[in-house]
Amino acid sequence: MDTLWNSGTPVSANELRDKLASSRGDGKGPALTTVLTVLSRLETKGFVERDRGTRPHLYFAALSRASHVADLMHEVLESSSDRTAALAHFVGSVDESEAETLRRLLSTRSQ
Repeated sequence: MDTLWNSGTPVSANELRDKLASSRGDGKGPALTTVLTVLSRLETKGFVERDRGTRPHLYFAALSRASHVADLMHEVLESSSDRTAALAHFVGSVDESEAETLRRLLSTRSQ
């Protein structure tokens, strides 16, 4: 997913394989069939979308990285039996600049 998010534009499976190979440092990437299998599974789970109107098909992330992280945070919060305590622990663990960002975001939300 990082490679798709970092690409900025839709990519073919071959392009994705090449990007994965170059990111490894040794030039060895996964086989194209492996890339296609993973893309297919990610598409089924709703993480990836495919443009079927092009040849080769182009793949792109269905959600931004920020949206995905927010979804994960929400999912974890929902799994807590005590949401207030979970939020309190989270807020207690952020640094001052992050706390200021939270205050600013919450104040604009209530307007």
